[in-house]
Parts: sequence; structure tokens; C-alpha cells
Amino acid sequence: MLFISNIMIWKTNPAARRAWRSLMLRLNSVTAGLSSGPGSWDRSDGLSCVSAEKPPHMPVMLKEVLHYLDVKPAQVVLDMTFGGGGHTKAILNTVPEVTVLALDRDPAAISLAQQLAKEHSGRVKPLLGRFSELEALLSNMNIKSGSIDAVLLDAGCSSMQMDQEERGFSLSKDGPLDMRMDGERYPDMPCAADVVNTLDQQALASILTAYGEERHSRKIASAIVEARRVNPITRTQQLASVVAGAFPPSVLYARKDRLQRRAHIATKTFQALRIFVNDELNELHKGLCVAQSALKPGGRLCVITFHSLEDRLVKRFLQGHDLSNLDRYHFSQNKQGSRKKKLVDESSERNKSSYWFPVKRKVVSPEKDDVRENPRGRSAKLRIALRR
Repeated sequence: MLFISNIMIWKTNPAARRAWRSLMLRLNSVTAGLSSGPGSWDRSDGLSCVSAEKPPHMPVMLKEVLHYLDVKPAQVVLDMTFGGGGHTKAILNTVPEVTVLALDRDPAAISLAQQLAKEHSGRVKPLLGRFSELEALLSNMNIKSGSIDAVLLDAGCSSMQMDQEERGFSLSKDGPLDMRMDGERYPDMPCAADVVNTLDQQALASILTAYGEERHSRKIASAIVEARRVNPITRTQQLASVVAGAFPPSVLYARKDRLQRRAHIATKTFQALRIFVNDELNELHKGLCVAQSALKPGGRLCVITFHSLEDRLVKRFLQGHDLSNLDRYHFSQNKQGSRKKKLVDESSERNKSSYWFPVKRKVVSPEKDDVRENPRGRSAKLRIALRR
């Protein structure tokens, strides 16, 4: 069976959730025939082991994070997304006797955390797991609720993952269409190639709309279905070419990023697949809930997000919205407008969180000099709150 029942992923969008169930049913039905016959693909092809050989990436908004976390000597900090370890290293180097609990779902990142733990004996505690597994991990370490002084959550995909073509996150580098942040930790979990080669056109379009905010989702989904009838889509640049082929050459790089640089037409497709495969929105919500429980009264939470879906979820969580059933919420821009008046009309007391006090009312964005030095952080948004 191509799935482990105790790590079932429930999607935040009803159509996307149905797509996930459809994916699992179809994968289970074709397991025996993956290695032969037309239209089959081998998931092991090119899926090499994760590697930590590349140097760690530049941490995003480092000055702002250090300022707003305001860590004091001998405090305990939870870095919920260790990644390349840039933020943790800065905390260790600037605050004496601080202890950092370093969480990451990527075994490659935890390998770096273990190396750092050797350099800072007793000050770094590596934790391998997802946000949804964090509560149990903390309990196993006898860390009680309300005992942590500061929490940093740097959401999204790390530069290490983007830079390794074998991980399949980047459309600019050819590699296997994987995108699993857990690496080979759960080898039977569906990867991006499973999604694009198994789901029907309607399900694919739902994913692109829900998680990529892609206006041309139906056109792209149709192109994917047509292309896979000829050959399975197993490589990143193969998928990028399929998406590009659905549009005239003039629009291939017509989109612009926040620096007004040209962006590939398949960028949102890759984002949507990555979020879907890794269940990122549900994991983010669970991470915020654990942070809320783990922090001391007066403890600080800093959350860095990289796209609007994440930022809207964090904003509403800190405002006190009940997000326990994410099916009720539509985080895409085109859906938000229809709810805007209702949200504004709610009383301020109802929207006011009993758990969080905002340190800054507005989101903090990177400075221009920081963006020039680290262009990948150009879309970052930082929100800061105090635990009441």
C-alpha cells in the first residue's frame, strides 16, 4: 500500500481533499503495475538520497527576527523551521547560555542541526518531525506547556531544498518531480509526480486554484492530462515545459515578481503542488497551535511567511479566528473578497484574540538592501505577537 494510515493528510480545500482521496485510491490500485506498461512511471528513478553538502542559505530578515524575538540570556527558544540553521546560529552567537530547540521535518536539515549541537554542547536540541508531531516530541523531552520563552516559525520551502535539483522543488533545475519536504523519511508518501500522473483534470485544476491561486488552472490541468497520455511527467523541467506549452510564447515570462522581474508561467503550478504534497496549510495551523500552547505568558512569537495563503492564515489565527475547521475558510484572494464585508462587520471584541497581543499592527517586510542581498526573501512577511 502506498500510504501509511497514521499520517493521513487532510486537505484544507474540499475539492482538493477529494483529490487527495482520489489520488490514494488510484495509487493503491496501480501499485503492482508501476514498473511496466505504457503510461507507467518509476518513482525511484532519480530520487537520490537527501544531501547536506551545500552550504546553509542566508537567513531571511535576520536583523528583524533578532530584534523582535528579544531573546534574553539563559532563555529557551523554539526554532520550528531550522532549515540551514541561520537564525539559530545568530541566536546562539548573540545571546549567552540560550537553549534552542531546533525542529525540522527534513532529515537533511536535522543533520545540520546535529552538527551544530556538537559545536554548542547542550545548547541545541535537534527535533526531527513535522509541526503536527511537535507536541509529542516536546512531551518526550519533558518540556511542559507554557515553558518556552520565544518561538520562531519560518514557513515555506528552504533554500537548501530549492538548490538541490534531486529534491524536485525548483522549475529552473531539472530533477525528479518529488517535492516532499520529509525527503525519504516516508518513502511511501505520494510525491508531485504521483499527483500530476494520477489525478483527473478537475482535481488537478482544484489544486492549482486552491494552493497556487492560478487563474488558468483549467488550461494547465488540461495540458498536463494531454501530455501524460504520451509520456508520464517525471521531471521538473518536463512539467515546466508542459505548462509553458499551454500558452503562447509571449506570455511565458509575462508574469512579474515583487522586484518586477520576469517569472515563469509555471511558478504558481509548482507552488500549488508543493503545498498540496506537504499539506503545508494544515501543518502551519497545527504549528501555530503548538506555539500557542508552548509559550509562556509574555513569550514572543515571530512568524515569517512567503506567500499570501500562509500570511492570511497566520493573520487570522493571531486575530483569534477559529481555524479548527479550515474547510470553512477560503484563503485564496478571489474568495476573500466575498467574505470581506462580513469579516469587517464582526465586532472588534469577537475578533480580538484572548491569546495574542500584536507587537506590530502591520506586517514587517524586508528592507531593500536585504532584498538585493537575498532576492529569495523578497516576498517574506514577518508577524510578531506576544502570548497573553
